[in-house]
Amino acid sequence: MYTIVIHLYALLVELLSPFHRKARMMRFGQWKTNGILREKIDPKAKYIWFHASSLGEFEQGRPMMEKIKADYPQYKILLTFFSPSGYEVRKNYVGADVICYLPFDTPYKVKKFLRLANPHIAIFIKYEFWMNYLTELKKRNIPTYIISAIFRPNQLFFRWFGRPYRKVLHCFDHLFIQDNASAGLLTKYGVPNVTVLGDTRFDRVIDVQKQSRPIPIVEQFIRNSEGEKQTTLIAGSSWPQDEEFIIHYFNEHPEIKLIIAPHEIDRGHLLDIHSKLKRPSVRLSDATEKHIADKDCLIIDSFGLLSSIYRYGDIAYVGGGFGKGIHNILEAAVYGIPVIFGPKYQKFKEAKDIISVGGGFSVSNGNAFQEKMDELLTYRHLLEAAGQAAGDFVGNNAGATNKILKQLPL
Repeated sequence: MYTIVIHLYALLVELLSPFHRKARMMRFGQWKTNGILREKIDPKAKYIWFHASSLGEFEQGRPMMEKIKADYPQYKILLTFFSPSGYEVRKNYVGADVICYLPFDTPYKVKKFLRLANPHIAIFIKYEFWMNYLTELKKRNIPTYIISAIFRPNQLFFRWFGRPYRKVLHCFDHLFIQDNASAGLLTKYGVPNVTVLGDTRFDRVIDVQKQSRPIPIVEQFIRNSEGEKQTTLIAGSSWPQDEEFIIHYFNEHPEIKLIIAPHEIDRGHLLDIHSKLKRPSVRLSDATEKHIADKDCLIIDSFGLLSSIYRYGDIAYVGGGFGKGIHNILEAAVYGIPVIFGPKYQKFKEAKDIISVGGGFSVSNGNAFQEKMDELLTYRHLLEAAGQAAGDFVGNNAGATNKILKQLPL
């Protein structure tokens, strides 16, 4: 049944590809995979295969890939993606020796992929459970692991009809998971070789913080004409639902500045942001030293800068919590600033944990956002304590990468 579903999914992608850009990119990318493997795989080398569904999972696996490249030069890295949103962004990532799409999980394609790739070790990141790949890896006695995984009772494995799929969990030589709740769930269902070692994303955001570069134009923006730093709210990866009340609050509070980095930067979205603003604003692409001093809002209209921009904030709002789920709150928290986000955070362990230590806050609507902002801006000691809690939260949860590497057969 599982394999039939995968075949149907592959057929659907093929049928949609002439009309759907993402489906077209996936189909064409998978078509090129075998050629990439034949051309680039060195048959004399030992490859550690990392598989990430998309960009977020890649960032979780990145600390391990870079640590292996630095400390274990006898190995090469094969990196695969399932989603175009991961592959197209990171297809030129220098930390991997070979990068390609992962073919659909059908028996024929699985065997062909493993024959060409011939990995020495396989590492899946967080949520990837492809039954045919995992079964074939076990048959070939290739050590297989999952890292930074998290499990919940409503997942397919633990439903009354999910017993056949639960068998895939026994294909892993070891499961490195994030929390004790996941460990208890796996133990209850008889899954062996489980260790709680945390989330490698904490190591990643610390690396990003260390590598972050100053942005002089942003540094100038957050200061007034006398050179004094003004209280700055950074809205990162925002969506229209977030921006509605963030911009309303900003318009009514001249004592703060706003840096807004929308999740989507198409022309229509940027124009919508401008239409809501009642105070002077400028896009980063248009900002110059000459006229930025009199602006109160800076709109980031390019990608790749947000993780460095958070360093200039006093409070961060991370978007997505009124849609499918929040974006990366750790990128902001690592700088020791409190993080606010929307109500849909229940699937994100780090969000629940940062709330519990007082470094993060969830708001359900614009009124709740206003109340929390007023509280933090009025009582400075609360703002400082929340920022300290956020920074300590990241620091205290770092180290999973090295702990996992010590348990791998390298």
